[in-house]
Amino acid sequence: MAIVELVMPKLGESIIEATILSWNKKVGDAVKQDETVLEIATDKVDSEVPSTHAGTITEILFNVNDVVPIGTVIARIDTGGGAPTTTTPAPVVTKEYNLEPTPIENISTTLDPIPYTPNNTQENIVRDSSGGNNKFYSPLVLNIANSEGISLSELENITGTGNEGRVSKKDILQYLADKKAGKVATPQQPTVAAPTPAVTPATVIETTPTTTAAPTPTVEKPQQPVAAISGNVEIIEMDRMRKLIAKHMVDSKHTSPHVTSFTEADVTNMVLWRDRVKKQFEKEVGSKITFTPMFIECITRVMKRYPMINASIDGDKIIIKKDFNIGMATALPSGNLIVPVIKGADMLNLVGLSKTVNGLADAARNNKLKPDDTQGGTFTLTNVGTFGSLMGTPIINQPQVAILAVGAIKKRPVVVETPEGDTIGIRHMMYLSMSYDHRIVDGSLGASFLTAVAHEFEKWDIHREW
Repeated sequence: MAIVELVMPKLGESIIEATILSWNKKVGDAVKQDETVLEIATDKVDSEVPSTHAGTITEILFNVNDVVPIGTVIARIDTGGGAPTTTTPAPVVTKEYNLEPTPIENISTTLDPIPYTPNNTQENIVRDSSGGNNKFYSPLVLNIANSEGISLSELENITGTGNEGRVSKKDILQYLADKKAGKVATPQQPTVAAPTPAVTPATVIETTPTTTAAPTPTVEKPQQPVAAISGNVEIIEMDRMRKLIAKHMVDSKHTSPHVTSFTEADVTNMVLWRDRVKKQFEKEVGSKITFTPMFIECITRVMKRYPMINASIDGDKIIIKKDFNIGMATALPSGNLIVPVIKGADMLNLVGLSKTVNGLADAARNNKLKPDDTQGGTFTLTNVGTFGSLMGTPIINQPQVAILAVGAIKKRPVVVETPEGDTIGIRHMMYLSMSYDHRIVDGSLGASFLTAVAHEFEKWDIHREW
């Protein structure tokens, strides 16, 4: 018989592991080529893994909730003759999008492990010379503990099933589930000695018994009290994607000092041109022409004149991007937002932009985005006008430094300058707003860029071909 090994597929450059959500097949089940075998999740995407061959599942090597490195054999399939082979995994079908990079749970033994230090960004190593418990936790476990308000004493009492009894992601998630179900008693907050001054990473702190009088003990800061819920309410648990979006937004606010500038643009030429060509465009090109590719064409043209807008920050270094990869915020059927990226947007003409925009939007609505479709963005456009908003104050999509929002297009009476003098006309007007990172984008730069984009919209050639 021929045994084919199914491996954990590569899901993007920054992703090195994935969590198994469910198995759609069990040992002994027949499977067709390209039929879904299991579902996996990372902090970027949730995906379905298809079978690379037709045959029978003979072995499943990992359980649900196991975190598996990319490239690891996860199952074996009997195809009916020959020697065992390992195949390159077929492309996965993306079901959902997340915004945060996947933390590394299994730290190499050559690196200093990181202990849990609540509300402290320093990765200090604390050791008890008296022989006390000396546990270390992965960044993923620490991240979950911090976000869920789990204290150090709680974390130490969780029974770990990982290597050498280490608490794994599965262990802490099971603990949280048991806690919500009332199966875990709320631990009493211990008293602790006066806090030790912060030290640099990898510093070893030894606690030595002392004969002097003990200082007045201080009580560990209690968890934030839960607000009392009363009245006629419905409580809905956030889904996994919404939790990560919420964290991404809060992290962005904590990372970048946001400043938002506003302007308005007369987009009458854009509206009239689109109304004139849209039927012929769809007939000849086979794709609908929307305002989004028109906006992106103008934005990339202006970005080349303002390179600091197409940048990111690394410590005290400014990284100016030479590629113009424009993210476009897109609503999913679930109501969550996703940001597919148009790669090399400045190199595409209006036809290419239109096909790319429509293709990514359709893939998002049908849960068929690939992991690479949401990576590498250097600037983001969000159309809040789609939902009827006149303007918005968007939050920067890290690690970018700016995001532009376009509002609803409304007809308004406007003063129009003509060679014969000023007159009042009915024009199609739209507000633009841009939030930018004040660490490197000052108000003059941000406002100048936004004004230039508005002017680019206004001078759209109404007689142009596509």
